[in-house]
Amino acid sequence: MRTQNLSYDNSVQSIGFPQMIIDAISLKRGSVKTMDKTRVKSDLQRLRKRGFYSETALAKLLEKHGYKAVRVPVSNPSRNPLPDVIARRGQHVYAFEVKSASYRAYFPRGQTEKLFGFLDQFIPLSSQYKHAVLAAHFGKRWIFREMSWKDRENGKLAERERILKGDKGNFDLKTGCVTHRPLLNFAISS
Repeated sequence: MRTQNLSYDNSVQSIGFPQMIIDAISLKRGSVKTMDKTRVKSDLQRLRKRGFYSETALAKLLEKHGYKAVRVPVSNPSRNPLPDVIARRGQHVYAFEVKSASYRAYFPRGQTEKLFGFLDQFIPLSSQYKHAVLAAHFGKRWIFREMSWKDRENGKLAERERILKGDKGNFDLKTGCVTHRPLLNFAISS
């Protein structure tokens, strides 16, 4: 029996794997030096565009409900404590971290800490007037979760917060307050 001398990449392609998986396998095995940069770049641009849209939509939604709001126009993967959207209503200041998703949104602890860091460093008010809020955008549905200062001070922030499309939020956008009953449904359609 005669065996073919096929490279790993050719044998994987013949099975019919999607090209992106082949590129990832090849890159890991060292047989390909670079991935298709234009495809990677277009995927990143698409994700950033989606994030930009959700951040802008949230700022408009907040203004519709009586807040003064602004989207922070910076792509900020660094450690600088800047939220995606900053809002104010009365004496209360809100820092929002926004995620756009189809079914679930994850917020790593570092992003939640950045919200608290921003509020600590730049807002000279008591913590009762400063609010760190996670905002998950699922198409026309928004779910808001305000994070607790007490949990942060006690080191009890989760490694990552997860908001599912069917979850209920604990932050009422209309009143700007956390509900006393945990995680009631305050999803807002835009």
